[in-house]
Amino acid sequence: MADTASKHIDMTTGSLWRNIPLFAFPVAATSILEQLSNLIATVIIGNFSGDQGTLAMAAVGSNVPLTSLMLNLFIGMSLGSNVVIANAIGRNDQNMVKRAVHTSILMALVGFVVIALGEIFAEPMLAALNVPAETMPLASLYLRVFLLSMPSILLYNFEAAIFRSVGITRLPLQALAVSTILNIGLDLIFVPVLHWGVAGVAIATAIAYTVSAATLFIRLLKTDSVVRVTPRDLAIDPVALKRIVKIGLPAGIQSAVFAVANIIIQSAINSLGTEVMAASSAAMSLEYVCYNLLNSFSQACTTFVGQNHGARQIDRCTKTLKVCLVEGGIVALTTIIVIVGLGREILSLFNSDPNIVSIGYIRVCSIFPAYAFSMFYENMSGYLRGFGISLTPALITMICVCGIRFYWVFCVFPHFRTFANIMMVYPISLGTTAFFMVVAVLLCHPARTYRATQAKATAR
Repeated sequence: MADTASKHIDMTTGSLWRNIPLFAFPVAATSILEQLSNLIATVIIGNFSGDQGTLAMAAVGSNVPLTSLMLNLFIGMSLGSNVVIANAIGRNDQNMVKRAVHTSILMALVGFVVIALGEIFAEPMLAALNVPAETMPLASLYLRVFLLSMPSILLYNFEAAIFRSVGITRLPLQALAVSTILNIGLDLIFVPVLHWGVAGVAIATAIAYTVSAATLFIRLLKTDSVVRVTPRDLAIDPVALKRIVKIGLPAGIQSAVFAVANIIIQSAINSLGTEVMAASSAAMSLEYVCYNLLNSFSQACTTFVGQNHGARQIDRCTKTLKVCLVEGGIVALTTIIVIVGLGREILSLFNSDPNIVSIGYIRVCSIFPAYAFSMFYENMSGYLRGFGISLTPALITMICVCGIRFYWVFCVFPHFRTFANIMMVYPISLGTTAFFMVVAVLLCHPARTYRATQAKATAR
């Protein structure tokens, strides 16, 4: 394999219209591959678990909000590493790059804390989601085994963030592609052959992520890029840690807020029975694929703005946002048309029961068109984070998403207890969030603020 440094994308020069897709699509493919493993696992569980197929699907689906909460929080932290490293590269501050890289690697160790807490509180957390009694044993088993993969998952995502900060996006994709093939192969052995059910799916995930994390770590040891890892330098640098946490924690909270809100919604869905849970689980898998595709442009926006901000190329920062909105909009529209048009056929792959397909399609038609709003606010959030403004988009998301969804579940849903009713909260909350994120960008206007600050400094 050629050295990764030769494959990096130069974010401070060249065409943004060309370079942003070159960055975003491998990131999207990486995220989609992650979801593909889950999709295929759900299909295998649904079709090779005999009479327990629907129950097993419901068990896996009921865990999605919890696992998303944990993953989104710490993956958001990895985004902090991305911004800090990218900004340091733009400033040509190689010392800070080195310190931030090594600090990021060690931050993945928090995964062991997540394991300990999760194993203790697995059943109480699932009980809080109103998981039915008949589903609880399988749901609890899946969660306990899945938690064992957390250190590897976090390490992989921090490593991927390090490579992306220097414009290397294909290597994380390649590592995950190998582990995805491994994951699918293990699913086919553990479930249909060995009959390990949901535990087999979770074990396969843990093994696959360990392989991908190990692959990227080896590449970080061998690369001649500025992000090279030296074992003797592995240490937590207080300055780098503070900068990563300052940006990454609000970003993690912003992502986790969605998971918290979805936990509340999942609780309402669980109260409608196992059949609705299974249908929602199948549609949710498609939903995450779409979201990750759109979110890749937000990650591109954050990284490009971060580097160009460090290099003091502010005009290029604003152009980055415009390009991401246009190209992300085209991708969003195309995805919506395809998924809504073929939704029933795709859902039938998970479970051929016509009733489950029909219920799942309600979710598809309610949520996917609303992803046009997601595209707007995610890119604007990425733009603000690239300038180091991470708290504002986090607060807007918390208030608009959590606030509206909490109100809907506790005040509206009890009077109209249908699946269609609970789904209506998605376009309402996403549209409101998009509106206020536009307002935030206009008020903060980081590019104008930076120019004004520089003008005052020059005048002095």
